[in-house]
Order: sequence, then structure tokens, then C-alpha cells
Amino acid sequence: MSAPMETARKVADAVLYEGYLLYPYRASAAKNRLRWQFGVLVPPGFTATAEPSASVTECLLEGSANALLRLRLRFLHVRRRRVERAENGGFLPVHELECDARTHLTFDEATEREAEAVLPMPHLLGAERTVVVRVPGDRSEEPILAASGDAIGRVVMEHRPVRAVLRVRAERLPGPYGLLKLRVRLENATEPAWPGAMREEALRDSLVSAHLVIGVTAGAFLSMLDPPEWARRAAEGCRNENTWPVLVGGAGRRDVMLSSPIILYDHPEIAPESPGELFDSTEMDEMLHLRTLTLTEEEKREARATDPRAAEIIQRAGDLPPELVERLHGVIRHLGKPARTPWWDPEAEDEASPDTGSVIVGGVRIARGSRVRLVPGKRRADAHDMFLTGRTAQVEAVLLDLDGGRYLAVTLDDDLGADLHRSHGRFLYFAPDEVEPVAGGETSS
Repeated sequence: MSAPMETARKVADAVLYEGYLLYPYRASAAKNRLRWQFGVLVPPGFTATAEPSASVTECLLEGSANALLRLRLRFLHVRRRRVERAENGGFLPVHELECDARTHLTFDEATEREAEAVLPMPHLLGAERTVVVRVPGDRSEEPILAASGDAIGRVVMEHRPVRAVLRVRAERLPGPYGLLKLRVRLENATEPAWPGAMREEALRDSLVSAHLVIGVTAGAFLSMLDPPEWARRAAEGCRNENTWPVLVGGAGRRDVMLSSPIILYDHPEIAPESPGELFDSTEMDEMLHLRTLTLTEEEKREARATDPRAAEIIQRAGDLPPELVERLHGVIRHLGKPARTPWWDPEAEDEASPDTGSVIVGGVRIARGSRVRLVPGKRRADAHDMFLTGRTAQVEAVLLDLDGGRYLAVTLDDDLGADLHRSHGRFLYFAPDEVEPVAGGETSS
């Protein structure tokens, strides 16, 4: 495995297990009763939910007409874990079984699956190539033994077979730049075990957290988030369905693309301070670690029984030394001089002061005391912000951040508590392009 692909794998692993099991890591928690939310490709014909059975990745490459394309499919394969109690010479499925102070729970797990194909780019130009991935089913049993050696039950684990199909093609784009457009369609081609099954059953025939890691030799990918200007129209013509392709690897590298089921930025990285997987990369490690420590002993017992990976989190949270806990609190990545002098600095210019600063909006000078109409829908779609659309407000201050951006602190004209908010300095904040001047409400120069 190449170094760039290995670097990409660390990020891809975080994508693979995003949402696998959420705090408080217990099977009984409401948030863990409806699982597997990201990158689920259900079997074709499953209609109980609106989840897709396929994804499409389209991206751009340059200088790659003779390259080798390394395509790696990765997903989680749901494994049914059923606890059964020994009874009358047979076994009876149960939700929970206690044995010598250890709890065994019926709760699905997942196994990592990976398949790789290497395809010469000339073979993809103008011709679709198909790669079929078959993962066989399996079944295993583990006895639950009491201290006396008697079998009081068993754990039955089962994978159902799944089948995936990758359809890959490339085309030359017109123009002087030698651009290639790569298209990869990933399909779940599994035959469902029970047509018309509910989601819990269909997930066992699904590709969960499905994503692609695509590497190229003798060529380079273009960023789909921030393409060069000469390639912007071509990038806008790419169609991605149920996936989000981004560059991965060290900053500046363009030989590996991650087609992710969750939205990422180019060159995402795993924080070196992170002590291990917490299955929620959108949260702070420190917060999840401290919350895990607050679980009661009974809650920890259930979490350990829920999933082996949850048991690792519980163990790690208890064993993490203080110096590593402190590292989770935060870190400064870069130091640099601010773009503007902070307004509280005595050397700051007058225009940086909230009391005297101003900004031009629609050709009108807006400063403290100006009246504006709020139009947050131009930038945001939050319900609370939309409720404010069209309402008028008074500007209380024009603020300047360290990067030179300006913001308006306002109080609503029809807010009966405006004076109270003003006395406590509790304002609503908007960017200049989220307001419009009210006629007669401008401030004179």
C-alpha cells in the first residue's frame, strides 16, 4: 500500500465508523436504536425508506491518460448477533443473558470489508469496465459457559452474503488542458433475503458507510471544492450522487481522492491528539471522553455488553493518563499576526471601534444608530433566522474581527425587551450582506 493511500486510510476509517455507535454507547439508548445513518446503500427494490441502492462519483484528472487507477471500495457488513438461552435441550432467543456477572446482549455488529481493483486508464476511455465484488455469508456460534463449565446459552453470529458492482469509465473533455472525467457508479446488487423486509433486516443486505478511495499514478486529481478557474465549468458539470469527493493526503497532494458519504473539506486530517475512535468525528474528543467518565457502573456494564468496540472506549476513558486528557482540551495549530488590529488595542484606528465603525451597504453608510431590514435568507437557512426575515432593527455596533470581517450587532425594533438586551449587551449578529438599509435610517457622515 502506498504512503498516500495509507494516509487516506486513516481519514477513511473515521468515515467508515462515523455513527457506528453513539454516546452513551449503550444498546438501550434511543440514538442507538436506529443505527447506520451514513453511506447506506440498500439492496435494490427496498422501498421502506428513501435510502439509495447506488452512488455515483464523478471527478476530474489531468495528465492521467496513461495512468493506473487504483480503486478501493470499503464498507461495513452488518453481522447479526443473537443471544440464545439453553432450554429443554434446545436454544431460545433472548434479548439478554447474565452469566457469572457478565452480560450478553442481542445487538448487531459490523465487519470491515474492502476490495481493490487496479485499472489502466486507457482501458477506461470511452468504455465502461465492471468490477464485481462478492462477499460470502457465514455463521458461527460461541457457547456461553458458566464457571462450572455448563453451557447456559450461546451467541450466534451471522453475515448474509452481499454483492457490489463498480461501473467505471473515463472520457476526455474538450479543450487544451487534457482533462479527463472519471465516473464510478457503485451499486448494491445483493438479492434481499426477504422482499418487503423492514429496515433492520434490509441493513444486513446493505453496504453500510460505503465509500471509495481512488488513487492515480502519473497524473493528478483536481479539487472539486475549489477547482482552478480554467476547470471550474468542467467541475460544475460533474454529477455526484450520495457521495462527496475530496482530496486526501498531505496538503498539496493530488494523487488520492476520497469519495465520502459525509461532507468533508479537501485534505481532512485526524487530530494527532485524539487517543482513539469515538465513532462521532463531528464531536469533540474531550467532551465525549469526560461524558464517558460520568457513566454509572451499571451503564458501563451495559455499554461493555453492547459492543466490543464500546468496551474499548470505556476502558480507554478510564485508563487515559492526565497529561493526555489535558491535550484534548485544545491546541494552537498556527500562530500569525491578525489581519487587523483588535478594536480594544489602544493603537487601533477609530474605524475599528464598535462605537464609531461603519460599513457601506447598498451605497449607504451603516453605523451605530442606523436602522436596517434583516434578510438572513441570503446566507442562512436556520428556522430561527428565517423568522426574522423582513423585520427591522437598530444597529448597536459595527464589529471588526481579527480577519478584517465586519458584523452588525442589532436589536429588533419590535422587541419589547430591546432596552434590557441593550443594557446587557445581548444582541443579534448579522453580516453586512444579511441586511438592507431602511430609508431614512442611514447615519450621516
